[in-house]
Amino acid sequence: MTKSILLVGVGGQGTILASKILTTGLMEAGYDVKMSEIHGMSQRGGSVSSQVRYGEMVYSPVIEKGAADIVVAFEKMEALRALDYLKEDGTLVVNNEEIASMSVITGDEEYPSDILEEIGKHVKEKAVDATKLARDLGNEKAANIILLGTIIKAMGLEEINWDAILEANIKPKFVELNKKALKVGMGAV
Repeated sequence: MTKSILLVGVGGQGTILASKILTTGLMEAGYDVKMSEIHGMSQRGGSVSSQVRYGEMVYSPVIEKGAADIVVAFEKMEALRALDYLKEDGTLVVNNEEIASMSVITGDEEYPSDILEEIGKHVKEKAVDATKLARDLGNEKAANIILLGTIIKAMGLEEINWDAILEANIKPKFVELNKKALKVGMGAV
């Protein structure tokens, strides 16, 4: 059976790196994996999404609306935008972080204060303060790996040697931080 994971965030949050590490781990575990990414205006703080599908035989990387087993949102507004992709019994993990879009920065719009409440009307979400947890580890940029840890735990993929995959894909000076971040993420859901 094919499983589908949607990662959504804002440019600069490490969404693509997290999905590439996930894809590498799944391939090393023997799954057929397809990944697709959309950068949008990612370098300007725009939306970024990555679709990862894995199983015995995967024919397309594209996740249809209503088909994602798990959606992991690196930012609250992106979670709201991605709700349509979640299966009825799927899991939504939301980083409790707000990143103002350009229209909010310029004062044309306000960032809604009730996003988690709005999401809660539609699905049961698991809010994780990944940015704060990463800051507590010493570097808030590790929030992406904390969120990767939530995917690993939610999808039951703990048996994969994630430490070796991190060592192969992360700059050496950040490997230990990211190993800790992964464990924090696995314990957060």
